[in-house]
Amino acid sequence: MPIDTAHDNHTTALRARIIAENPHLGTPEKIDKWWLLGTAGCHLCDIAEQLIHRFQAVQPIDYEKIDIADFDETLMMIFATSIPVILTSSKRLDYPFSVMDLQQLLTS
Repeated sequence: MPIDTAHDNHTTALRARIIAENPHLGTPEKIDKWWLLGTAGCHLCDIAEQLIHRFQAVQPIDYEKIDIADFDETLMMIFATSIPVILTSSKRLDYPFSVMDLQQLLTS
């Protein structure tokens, strides 16, 4: 899946909206982490997390697993049909993605 670089402002706005609803994600230790959006029982989310773990073996990145079920309904519905989703501070990557796609998040 291509990285959404054309919509960096949109991604930044989404992160701001998520932080507004979940202020703990805006703390200095969490603000720069990648966010893996998913939900319990989502097998694709489990696969995405395994990919991140493999990627971490070669590239030290920090990520925060976030359950969209904790969002209000409007925000949850933005992601309901596209999880798992990775949000960096400026980029969005929808599943399916590979370790190479994760590498591109660092370089693009």
